[in-house]
Amino acid sequence: MINKKVFFVVIIIILILAIFFGFFYKKAIKVFKTGNNKTSQEIVDYILGISSYEVKVTVEVNSNKNSNKYILKQQYVSPNISTQEVIEPSNIAGIKLINDGTSLTLKNSHLDLSTVFENYTYLGDNCIDLISFIEDYKKTEESNYEENETQIVMKTISQNSNQYTKYKTLYVDKETANPIKLEIKDDNEKTTVYILYNEVKINSTDKEEVLAFDLYNIFSSI
Repeated sequence: MINKKVFFVVIIIILILAIFFGFFYKKAIKVFKTGNNKTSQEIVDYILGISSYEVKVTVEVNSNKNSNKYILKQQYVSPNISTQEVIEPSNIAGIKLINDGTSLTLKNSHLDLSTVFENYTYLGDNCIDLISFIEDYKKTEESNYEENETQIVMKTISQNSNQYTKYKTLYVDKETANPIKLEIKDDNEKTTVYILYNEVKINSTDKEEVLAFDLYNIFSSI
């Protein structure tokens, strides 16, 4: 029969080991899931080094006359392959702008390209693309970032001459290292474009996926 003292010592040791390994297991899982072992500068470098992405965004465009809201799916593969598809509003849903690196094509719509650009502000402007912010941040000496407990706030100035899209601010989640929102302001620092990132996939999209033919539309047109 096992001595009672030995039995209790074994039980205590087992409990201590369980608590010890449980603590480090939870800590390891947290680090794995959130990536919070990265420094703020490492997260900024990660954003600036993005080579591809697929995002679903809500875009609100404000002007002196009105305000328009879109839900878009955007894809990008370095160095210059991109697509942008309109999900909402319903009257232009399905419009897809495809940049294959050499030309810009309008797909899945009865509207021509000039009509889209004229009637739907910034829809054809790459200022609402994440890569546009990244390129401006890299090229602008005034670019900088600050942080709070949960976010990194990256600020830059647009390289184009459009007075309505001069200042850009990207908010990045510290735990996931994913963009949360992008604010674009005019030269009077009034918000003209507000972009909310609803779904984000980074560095997991390839050129073939972005430029793949829409088989549904091909067969439906036969």
